[in-house]
Amino acid sequence: MCFTSIWILGSGISEMATDAVAVGVPRRRVAALSWRRLFSHSSFVVGAAIVAGVIAAALFAPLVTSYNPIEQSFRDQLLQPSRGHLFGTDEFGRDIFARVVYGARIALIVGVVADGLAAVLGVVLGVLSGYFGRRVDAVLMRTVDVLLAFPYLLLAMIVVAILGPSLINAMIAIGIVYTPQFARLVRGVVLQIKEEDFVEAARAEGAGSLRILGRHILPNILSPIIVMATLTVGYMIVETAGLSFLGLGASPPTPEWGSMLATGRSFMLTAPWIATFPGLAILVTVVGFNLIGDGLRDLLDPRLRGR
Repeated sequence: MCFTSIWILGSGISEMATDAVAVGVPRRRVAALSWRRLFSHSSFVVGAAIVAGVIAAALFAPLVTSYNPIEQSFRDQLLQPSRGHLFGTDEFGRDIFARVVYGARIALIVGVVADGLAAVLGVVLGVLSGYFGRRVDAVLMRTVDVLLAFPYLLLAMIVVAILGPSLINAMIAIGIVYTPQFARLVRGVVLQIKEEDFVEAARAEGAGSLRILGRHILPNILSPIIVMATLTVGYMIVETAGLSFLGLGASPPTPEWGSMLATGRSFMLTAPWIATFPGLAILVTVVGFNLIGDGLRDLLDPRLRGR
């Protein structure tokens, strides 16, 4: 989704609030009306149910399965899915279902940490570039352009190669890779907001840059940032799994979906369930976040209101 569309989606929040107040709807009811409309959207409801299920499995993993995800049992090697082992076992006799459930914890942590890092760095760069402009804008945006010139996975591999292969470094790399997207988005929003009348009025009253940024700029760019962050969580989970698949992320015996896929590719003919279920877990989780993003789009896009 292009940055212009993201801004349109985010600006829908303030527009809906303004419209509601204009027709006499109390502000305290605006949020309730928005949430009611959001949960009437079938895609959002399905996506929220999927993500809620993944979160529940991650939080209550010891209750969902009684198996230890890293405990080996050589008497149970390569068992097919059955009542005793729902997803079968791997070459070390470890329960695949337990590893998939515990892997949900890592996937969610990766999504939150990498997304948060990209958002923070992108907001800082975008605000500085958009607000101060001129040389600051030229230097920062040319740096962002260089980062955008690299394919995402290639740039992530370069960062991990510099920092060293590990799950933490993989999250840092993915956060850095997606920073330019947030920076470009925030810069465009700041360029528009800083020309608004209320910002000019604050500047005429003698407000300094810090006060203008803190009280007038930052509160008005939160909506597009939230929408952007929601839409990129799934991509970050996939990118991190890709690094782990290549051996640049989580290391064995960590139950991470990407590393499980890497192990399972050697057994695709003899034990396909080793790779199938982690792959399905990635697919379902990413689809869940994408469906939530679709619901937010339909709620916040002013062009879709009234349909």
